[in-house]
Amino acid sequence: MISPLKDILKIHNKSIALVIGNGINRYNSDIGLNSWDSMLLGLWEKHTDDDPKDIPLGISLTEFYDALDLSSTKKEKNLQKEFCCLMQGWQVKPHHQSLVDWAKNNECPILTTNFDETLSDAASLSLHHWDAVSFTDFYPWASYFAERPISDPAKEFAIWHINGIQRYSRSIRLGLSHYMGSVERARTLIHKGNKGRLFAEANHGEWNGRNTWLDCIFHRDLLFVGLGLDTSEVFLRWLLIERAKYFKTFPARKCNAWYVYAGKDISQGQRIFLKSVGCEIIKVPSFDDIYANHW
Repeated sequence: MISPLKDILKIHNKSIALVIGNGINRYNSDIGLNSWDSMLLGLWEKHTDDDPKDIPLGISLTEFYDALDLSSTKKEKNLQKEFCCLMQGWQVKPHHQSLVDWAKNNECPILTTNFDETLSDAASLSLHHWDAVSFTDFYPWASYFAERPISDPAKEFAIWHINGIQRYSRSIRLGLSHYMGSVERARTLIHKGNKGRLFAEANHGEWNGRNTWLDCIFHRDLLFVGLGLDTSEVFLRWLLIERAKYFKTFPARKCNAWYVYAGKDISQGQRIFLKSVGCEIIKVPSFDDIYANHW
């Protein structure tokens, strides 16, 4: 029997963008290592008088970060920088290498919500800025890792970081307030600027966000791997809603999306959300089927 994931990679290899979450770092890692939950709990213990064993019910990871920022007893702190320091020493593993090699061979863009540079290290890629003059380390959305400068984000292999890059601690999006800032920045690119608005332009190659990873979100099939896409992912879920609205406005531009997962079933609410934004849900037998068997 052909694996659903293998089938997607074979049929849509020239049209997809991979959207990769922290699952790829947790696969085959030591217990607790590379876990955002554990890292946030460690910072909570360091900065407050409490010592929670788990992220409690009733608060998302993004809200937990903001609560940590508000509750910290330290006068001087830089939580984003401390979080980046916790990722130092993360190593490339064979599954990182094989996935990046597949994407490179198929001119498949990679969008990752991860901050670490493990994926780009797997192919010894360099960081490029689309426009060095307008570059900002706060929102490096037009910065990408590749062998050489590219000319079209939606048609060429490069690795883009949705929520910030480890080397730029100010770019790291961890809290709900950070995500709301990202929403506002994306909203400006998508909905403002007269003819440059995504929903207004006659030629989607000329819109305001064409030189950022946002162009892949709206003009490429998406394959979600190792990403929870739960209620903590406020920014990315909002983008998927905007993507679905865009396809309703321009039906001829509609692209596919697949959410691949293993392990315990996702919630009914998550199923409702994913289906409403046009994302097909695919459960595979094991995490090996996601990270090891088909690249």
